[in-house]
Amino acid sequence: MPDLNGKTILVTGSAGFIGFHVAQKLLEEGVFVVGLDNFNPYYDKKLKEDRNKILESYDNFKLYRVDLTDVEAIKRVLSENPVDKVCHLAAQAGVRYSISNPGSYIQSNIVGFANLIEEVRKFSINDFIYISSSSVYGKNTKLPFSEDDGTDKQISLYAVTKKTNELIAHNYHHLFGMNCTGLRLFTVYGPYCRPDMALPDFTKKICNGDPVVIYNKGNVKRDFTHVNDAVTGIINSLKYFHPWEIINIGSGKTISVDEVITLLEKNIGKKANRKYEGSQPGDMVETRADISRAKNKLQYKPSVDMEEGVKDFVDWYKNYYKILD
Repeated sequence: MPDLNGKTILVTGSAGFIGFHVAQKLLEEGVFVVGLDNFNPYYDKKLKEDRNKILESYDNFKLYRVDLTDVEAIKRVLSENPVDKVCHLAAQAGVRYSISNPGSYIQSNIVGFANLIEEVRKFSINDFIYISSSSVYGKNTKLPFSEDDGTDKQISLYAVTKKTNELIAHNYHHLFGMNCTGLRLFTVYGPYCRPDMALPDFTKKICNGDPVVIYNKGNVKRDFTHVNDAVTGIINSLKYFHPWEIINIGSGKTISVDEVITLLEKNIGKKANRKYEGSQPGDMVETRADISRAKNKLQYKPSVDMEEGVKDFVDWYKNYYKILD
């Protein structure tokens, strides 16, 4: 396997959930990580600061508090560091939030993406990894989702911005020969995940005895992917670079939200107050990744099953939020 030791890699969104885990793993592998994050207030900034504090304990980490809409700031980061590869993880996340706050998605996910890839091109950095999403599959009903499936029927603005990223990256590969790999991640979860995501939201409500709302009458199913597996896929994409690829990163398995709540109940030691409601705008009913391309192109093999992953998450949650058994 190619070695990243001694390389300098720009990781955008380094204080975010996935970006933090990627940056930490790269630091452990001897990479000099240039972190970039705007620390926006989409959720409690303390969690971002706590992640960042861990990263700043490494001598081979350097942080810039920068917004990707600021072109001059991007130029400064790239001019001050001999960046070998870019791992672009920064984005305004959340499907439902995009319905009520479209402007933040356009600015962060489209304008920010375009600014970054253009400046990366100007600095002659040829290897560009970026994160897309399973949400680009939209109204597709054929399972599992394959990278060769059509993706022109998104059902949320968040998904539209991610598909736009794929189109921009393809154009930069076609016009300028940049090596661009887009990773369609499937419902990543694990320690340090955002509080608005399913597992921390459900866990908090179970612990507090609040109703746990389950949409689509409990029929929602997801390809839940532990963050350790997602990180492996992302870092392998930095090692096994290809001229142009779109690759699914998931578990390749589906589990219902009801089953996930049952696993949470088991690890929390408390029953959930389940409340079933209809479907939510922008939500997909079921997702499942075809991961054959990831296995072939990235030597990717997910290793964390859902039972182990939920236990890992709950253990972290109880410790971080100081919840006693």
